[in-house]
Amino acid sequence: MLLFRLTTALSLAAACLALYPGGFTERVITCEDPYSVHRLKCDSGVISVISALYGRADRVTCSEHRPPHQIINTQCSQPGTVDVIKYRCDGKQVCEINTNVVRTSDPCPGIYKYLETKYICLPAIRRSVCERSLALLTCEQGQVISVYGADYGRRDQTTCSYGRPASQIRNVHCSSPTTKVAERCNRKNSCAIRTGYSEFGDPCPGTYKYLEVAYICE
Repeated sequence: MLLFRLTTALSLAAACLALYPGGFTERVITCEDPYSVHRLKCDSGVISVISALYGRADRVTCSEHRPPHQIINTQCSQPGTVDVIKYRCDGKQVCEINTNVVRTSDPCPGIYKYLETKYICLPAIRRSVCERSLALLTCEQGQVISVYGADYGRRDQTTCSYGRPASQIRNVHCSSPTTKVAERCNRKNSCAIRTGYSEFGDPCPGTYKYLEVAYICE
């Protein structure tokens, strides 16, 4: 039910934004490769995934130097891809994913596949709160919080890095999306949540982490 409410909120926001200038759909395609990185980015606002495909829908995309038998099947799609991408990327300003994340099985053996994502950038309030601190989300009187997405971990070496030894900020591939902020804060005028192991677990021991939250007031 919670995931449905989050998806519905993002879908409604996306539909509204599409009516105004700036609500342009971005499209990212990454050819299948064990070392390739699928990168979504918003210069302003946060990511809202509209659709995602892992497989093949035409004979042109990622077809260079590929023999005909590897691009012949254009009805190839991995079920559940959009759910995986939305869970990992919705509400973030930047999201990087390896294609291995969505390749839970092979939807069409022998076919050269690619990952394609379409998304828009939604305006949002963003908060980054260091580990063992209090995250405070607030809205003006008469408005309530609607969380787009939240992630606990570390994705760069600058956020929450002051006074920390290099060993604690070296790992920038620590990402743990969480629905707990939405569970606690949605539909409230203000909300406080303590960051740390007791609330979010420890996705990367030894790394000093922080909570990133994107939300709107409605």
